[in-house]
Amino acid sequence: MGYASKVGRARVSSKNPQALGVCDRCGFLYNHSDLAWQFDWGGASLINKRILVCRPCNDIPQNQLRAIVLPADPIPVMNPRVEFWTSTQVDQLAESGTNTIDATTGLPVQNPVYINTQDGQYVAPQETGNPVGLEQYAISPLFQNTAYAVTLPIVSMQANGTTIITVTTSSAHNLIVNSQVSIEGTTKGAKTDGFYSVTAVGSATQFQYTVAQNVASGSILGSTTLVKTANVGLPYELTQIPQTGPLA
Repeated sequence: MGYASKVGRARVSSKNPQALGVCDRCGFLYNHSDLAWQFDWGGASLINKRILVCRPCNDIPQNQLRAIVLPADPIPVMNPRVEFWTSTQVDQLAESGTNTIDATTGLPVQNPVYINTQDGQYVAPQETGNPVGLEQYAISPLFQNTAYAVTLPIVSMQANGTTIITVTTSSAHNLIVNSQVSIEGTTKGAKTDGFYSVTAVGSATQFQYTVAQNVASGSILGSTTLVKTANVGLPYELTQIPQTGPLA
């Protein structure tokens, strides 16, 4: 008749008797001497979890519970000798371009200042101006609780010979100063098309925006003109879409 051992996985010897113990994790009987304390990381040191477990149940301490100990900072160099970066950079750059006087008005005209390196290479500044690469059909229709890409019912668009364009709608446009609009299909093309910030609000049905170049007086409303509200990013610390063109 079969006989099931009552001592589990422990070794039994009449010549060398040993105490038995139950693994705190799996519950099997082992020789007490084969059980070991379970340790795990706690901060920068191992902590005894105060449970005795058999060899199969003894887990490797989890390194994700271990604190990251940063090494000491390196000893600073005494009497260092570093390159004079400021003077080196300044000496290698030169400005070109001077202001001119308008022959008609006698007023000074601010010309762009170009920066050239010592070997004659032109350093191009960061471009500013009406954002390029944006498409009217790609305007996000909703940001937070405000709807955009709303088509405005345009009645007229008039240029006054300067950089100011006046737009009149048949119903309230709900725009304020610095609101943004996208304009396509005007008769002046790229001069008056693009993304613009509203620079003035004359009434509930009239607003103005400013372009980079003077536009001849007259209507610029075309048969395919489409004006929509928009919301595009702005350069750092600017509240309006800039209309100053890049240096040529």
